[in-house]
Amino acid sequence: MRLGVDVGGTKTDAVAIDETGRILHQLRVSTGFGASSVLQTTAGVVSSLAAALRVPVDSIESVGVGVPGAVDSASGRVSHAVNLGLDELELGGELSRMLGVPVRVENDVNAAALGAFHLLGLPQATSMAYLNLGTGLAAGLVLEGRLWRGARGTAGEIGHIPVDPDGPVCQCGQRGCLEMVASGSAVSRQWPSEAASPVHALFESALAGEPLAVAVKQRFLANVASAVRILVLSVDVETVVIGGGISSLGDPLLAGIRTALDGWSEHSPFIASLRLAERVRLVPAGTLVSAVGAAFVGAASNGAGPRPTGLPRPEPDAHREPDQGRASTDG
Repeated sequence: MRLGVDVGGTKTDAVAIDETGRILHQLRVSTGFGASSVLQTTAGVVSSLAAALRVPVDSIESVGVGVPGAVDSASGRVSHAVNLGLDELELGGELSRMLGVPVRVENDVNAAALGAFHLLGLPQATSMAYLNLGTGLAAGLVLEGRLWRGARGTAGEIGHIPVDPDGPVCQCGQRGCLEMVASGSAVSRQWPSEAASPVHALFESALAGEPLAVAVKQRFLANVASAVRILVLSVDVETVVIGGGISSLGDPLLAGIRTALDGWSEHSPFIASLRLAERVRLVPAGTLVSAVGAAFVGAASNGAGPRPTGLPRPEPDAHREPDQGRASTDG
C-alpha cells in the first residue's frame, strides 16, 4: 500500500493506492500554517488513512508528498513555500522519523504531472506535459514515464518566459512573463471581481456579451494557447494536459484553447503540421491528481516490487545537483 499527500495552501488531500495504482481510500483535511502545523497535518492524515483502512502505519510501503515551493527531491527539503509558512524545512526526513516509513517529497506541479499521466492511462513511451493553470502558471514534464526535472529542477517553469517586453513586472523580477498574461492572477488584474473565482466570473460575463469581458477572455485563451505552443515547440510532447483550478471551467476552456490554436494553423503551414489542438486535453474532472501523483512519487523511493504504469524508477546520480529553482503555482 502506498500513500500520496497533496499539501495545499488551505486543504490537504490524501489517497491510498495499491500496487496496481487503484485508489483504496481518500481523505481531505484543512492545512496547518507553519512548519510544525504542516508536519502534524501531513503525519495526521497519513495516520487517519491507515486507520480508515485498518492497517498499521508501519505496514505502508511508502508515502509521497506533493508540496508547493522549491523542493530538493533528493533530500526532501522544502524552501520558500510562502503559502504554507515554510522557509526551510526537511519535510521528508522529519515525516520519515514521525511515521517510521519512507517519505519522498516532490514539487506539487511535478506530482500532479505524474498523477495525470497515470490517471489518463497514457502509454509508457508517451511524452506528456501537465500545464497547471491556477493563480500562477507552470508545467510538469513526464517523458517516457519519468518525471523530467531538468539540470537544476526548473524544467517546466514556462510561466517565467518573457513574452511582452512592455508588460507588467513579474514577481520573478522580469517584465512581461507568460504567467502575467495566462493565469488566474492575470485575469484578476485585468478583470477585477469580488467573485470567488474571477476566471469563472469572466467567462460568465463574456458569455453574456459584455465587450470588455469578451476581449479579456480572448486574450487569456490566446496566451494559454501560447503556453501549449511553447511546450510542444520546446519539448515536442505528444500530449498537453490542462490542470489546476482554472481547468474546472471544463469544455469552454478547452474549446477556447483549441480555437486559438486552430486559428494560428490557418495562417502557418508549419503550425498546422503540428496538430496542436489535437494534443490538448483536460485532466479528468474531480480527480485528486496531485495526491495520486504524490503516491507514485513516494513509490519511487522503494525499488522493490511491481511498478504501476507511469512510475519512474529512480537512478542514483552522485553528480546531480539538488533542485533549486522550482516555484510554486497555486490552484
